[in-house]
Amino acid sequence: MKIFYTDKFPFIGKDFIAINLFGVLIARKGITLTPSTVLHERIHSLQMREMLYVFFYLWYVTEWLIKMLRCFSASKAYWRISFEREAYDNESNPGYLHQRKPYRWLKYL
Repeated sequence: MKIFYTDKFPFIGKDFIAINLFGVLIARKGITLTPSTVLHERIHSLQMREMLYVFFYLWYVTEWLIKMLRCFSASKAYWRISFEREAYDNESNPGYLHQRKPYRWLKYL
């Protein structure tokens, strides 16, 4: 996974430090990414590859919208997305990428 740092971050709000777009991590200049953040994004990169990138984004947005309808909160919906749950649950496990089974995010639906 490539990591690019930029001081121009027009596509996301100030609360975000990085975004993973098609397996490329774009981070705010001056921010030090923690190993757990990098692992979190690498998990997303694997998920994207499994879903041929486009389907990852379609599923991500669809799942977020469904969860928004249930809990009426964008933040709560984000935390309940299966891709995010897998990544957050395993971002502290350095060996996770090697032991991860394909489509593991399905366990979090």
